Amino acid sequence: MRILAIERELPAPAHFPLPDILQEEAAAVWSLVKLNVIRDIWFTTADHCAIIMLECADAAEAQRHLATLPLVRAGQIDFILHELRNYDGFERLFGRGPVEPPVHLHEEPPEY
Repeated sequence: MRILAIERELPAPAHFPLPDILQEEAAAVWSLVKLNVIRDIWFTTADHCAIIMLECADAAEAQRHLATLPLVRAGQIDFILHELRNYDGFERLFGRGPVEPPVHLHEEPPEY
């Protein structure tokens, strides 16, 4: 399954050794690329946030891999994950109609 991970920066302490950890981060990302876990990685132009395309069984597995990254372990970033499914809109071209999307039940938070 393809998983889209969007980086979210967290507040960093002033004394954080950023250059050292960025070298470690690059090495860890490269390791996940070599394992075919990370398929693509980009930075946004506006705020230089990482956008990562992963290939994993599910979002939980993707989260476990991302948790190994030095910046995640150091509490500097985390990721918002989106499980992706294949686009089914082409079915409309062949008269079969769209495949119904799964129904998502929205749970209300408990009242305290």
